[in-house]
Amino acid sequence: MKPAVVFDLDGTLVDSLADITASFRHALRAAGLPPPSDGEMADLIGRPLVEMFRRAAPAADAGALAEAYRAHYREHMADRSRPYPGVPELLARLRGEGYALVVATTKRTATARRLAEAVGLLPLLDHVQGSDGLPPKPAPDVVLAAVRAVGGQGVCMVGDTTHDVLAGRAAGLCTFAVTWGNHDAATLAAAGPDHLEPDLSRLPRLLEPLAVR
Repeated sequence: MKPAVVFDLDGTLVDSLADITASFRHALRAAGLPPPSDGEMADLIGRPLVEMFRRAAPAADAGALAEAYRAHYREHMADRSRPYPGVPELLARLRGEGYALVVATTKRTATARRLAEAVGLLPLLDHVQGSDGLPPKPAPDVVLAAVRAVGGQGVCMVGDTTHDVLAGRAAGLCTFAVTWGNHDAATLAAAGPDHLEPDLSRLPRLLEPLAVR
């Protein structure tokens, strides 16, 4: 049974905020609604898409806005999105050290796979698990499903939001929060992650005592 490391996708492995924000604002503008500020957008990221629109435009049809978002995002998801510095090398190193690498994301599985493929990360991952039909983070379901998919022993949840930290803890995993994504250090610290770092460079060393070989 391989030790499995679970990663969030957006804001953790991939710097995708610009493309998500562009599609989100496009859907709102097309409906004649004001777009959120950058600060408001950062607070929305990590939530289910329909919930994001309910919060941004409470009086609007969130389902219709979500469909407009998806139509735009399918065509523009990789306009500016790129892996964070060192991520491909990190994933290759961890795979070489015997870890199973899985993604647990609030995105739909098909969308998450397309994004991972578009930015060159899909070949480095053992499984990509979306929240299709599962309670989204901070519930642990998508994290546990990702680990089960590879028959692994979950050792750590790596993410950039409090939702990731809470989901990882609920799944019984060590939690590693990275501040280069959507929640700042103070917000993440309030969730009490086991490790809080500016990037992923220390992850391999911190995983060593957790791995079940």
